[in-house]
Amino acid sequence: MSMNSIKSDALEPTKAELEQLSFGERLARRLPVYGLPILALFLAVLFSLLLPQTFPTMLNLRSIVSDKAIIALLSLAAMIPMAAGKIDLTVGYAIVIWHILAISLQTMLGVPWEVAVLIVLVLGALVGFINGMLVEVARIDSFIATLGTGTVLYAIALWHTGGRQVVAQLPQGFLALNGTMVFGLPITGFYVIILAFCLWLVLEHLPIGRYVYTIGANPKAAALNGIPVRRYTIGAFVASGVLTAVAGVLLASKLRIGQASVGLEYLLPALVGAFLGSTTIKPGRVNVWGTLVGVAILAIGIAGIQQFGGSFWVEPMFNGVTLLIAIGIAGYAQRRRGSAIKPLKKTDA
Repeated sequence: MSMNSIKSDALEPTKAELEQLSFGERLARRLPVYGLPILALFLAVLFSLLLPQTFPTMLNLRSIVSDKAIIALLSLAAMIPMAAGKIDLTVGYAIVIWHILAISLQTMLGVPWEVAVLIVLVLGALVGFINGMLVEVARIDSFIATLGTGTVLYAIALWHTGGRQVVAQLPQGFLALNGTMVFGLPITGFYVIILAFCLWLVLEHLPIGRYVYTIGANPKAAALNGIPVRRYTIGAFVASGVLTAVAGVLLASKLRIGQASVGLEYLLPALVGAFLGSTTIKPGRVNVWGTLVGVAILAIGIAGIQQFGGSFWVEPMFNGVTLLIAIGIAGYAQRRRGSAIKPLKKTDA
């Protein structure tokens, strides 16, 4: 499976294109850009009207932020290699070993929690580096390489725990990483916003971001233009690995126990959030705010359905269907843009 099926070419309409269109055509062209945020707002209003006692409450907002902050971080982690035209499946596997290790280092080896967190982050970067080397040096398809790496990490987690929970008293400072409330909301939500803003600055306003998107769109053209493709692709995997490790640390602080059965359920919604993000704000290109909107759609939709009494299988069903729809929309938008550009080029010639 190659991530080049969804290239990093933003499909948002340009001013020149909009000037040539009627009002209705302009609306149709802008709909893919803002359609998903509008849908998220519509769902929030709809569920608030249908469930006035439970949905539009601070308690529900806290629950959504607490539950989906980890998924948002993993979606952002998955988005970075996607921008370079690759896919990183270790986001769903590595979080298993990282949240266990963050606790085990403190309980079994007596490592201070600050050092334990630092070790996990360094190991996350190392795993990202290994993934990047497998993809760029060994030339293994990113889907296969990261699936293999992730499976190895999951096996190590099973071996380390022996299938049992890692339970112990953890220091208050470590528990505060996830348990602190800021303005009445979990601090994890603010972590997501701060990290998203930093990623947005890097990807949208610094040369490194332009290089990564260029590599994702056409790595051969990027190399011909002097962009060090290997270095930036490996760097994308390293950044993804570090962000996944951050999510693992926060998950450990939240759960207060480590178990190998927790973590894999984050893989699909994380990928859904990133894929869904490529259909909005900058359609056809994975982007930070689109990814957060994608996660918000999942969070609002699932929370509303569950409050209506949806069964346990509703969440994976919702995630799976949404993923298929997201990929379909992204592919359709790309084909439309491609067919619109070809006649334009002929006319210019």
